[in-house]
Amino acid sequence: MRRPLILLAILSTLAGCDQLGLEAASVTAARVEADGKAVGAACRHGGRAIEDCFTLNKRVDKAAIYAGWREMDDYMRENKLEAVVPTLGPGSKKTAEADDAAADTAKADAGADKPADKTAKAPSPKVEKIARIDKSAAEKPVEK
Repeated sequence: MRRPLILLAILSTLAGCDQLGLEAASVTAARVEADGKAVGAACRHGGRAIEDCFTLNKRVDKAAIYAGWREMDDYMRENKLEAVVPTLGPGSKKTAEADDAAADTAKADAGADKPADKTAKAPSPKVEKIARIDKSAAEKPVEK
């Protein structure tokens, strides 16, 4: 009588292993690969060179970054899409709190009967260089 109860207790605890949050190695590897591809695709869409992407994302697998970058490059060439120029420079962090503070400041300035001076800034030389590189890459035929 005791033996079936012990066996039942052991089997019921083993059945709950999925609930512990333990992932199989294949699931973890697939997730890491997908994350790397997403990083590479985002770098390509943002107009970053593959070397810059490797430098900025040292903890991500380089092969996965390259695969994602290459897939996005092929996709952008097929659909004739241009790279999106990043609006935030490296090192600048924009948070929701900063957005709220900026909105409050803008409202206060508007209430003071001062005309808002919203002039467009010229793109930085680095952004212009990335745009030139992207255009030259778009002109080259895709080798398969």
